[in-house]
Amino acid sequence: MTPTRAYTALALFIALNVAISALGGWVTSSSVGTWYPTLDKPPFNPPNWIFAPVWSALYVMIAIAGWRAWRRSAGPQRRLALTAYAVQLALNLSWSFVFFGARLIGPALAVIATLLAAILANAWLFWRIDRAAGALLLPYAAWVSFATLLNAALWQLN
Repeated sequence: MTPTRAYTALALFIALNVAISALGGWVTSSSVGTWYPTLDKPPFNPPNWIFAPVWSALYVMIAIAGWRAWRRSAGPQRRLALTAYAVQLALNLSWSFVFFGARLIGPALAVIATLLAAILANAWLFWRIDRAAGALLLPYAAWVSFATLLNAALWQLN
């Protein structure tokens, strides 16, 4: 593979993640200043300012992980791993639509629990292709584990 093709692919993986982040941010912005502040929150709820830098770093890692797996695999192994990648990204975005867009905390909990399982499956599939790609998804899984706990607490409190 030529360096030009490899870096073009990386740019496309980053662009995909930026687009998902932007769309999720757009949906989130409709509620983050109005509805979300009215919710009763658990004591471990982080300050709002932490979410943007954490998600920005995670989306970069997710993009690099996808790119590394794409570069280091082919055929059915690549298709399966990148299908899992697409599924977890779709679930990631759908959580924003359900939680912030529709303001449905309980159904959002089901989405985020499914998202966590999809991330773990994706990390495992990437690990089998490229250990660094799998490892790059682990902070994402950790953050989504925390977000799942937060979502459950918000559902219980509200």
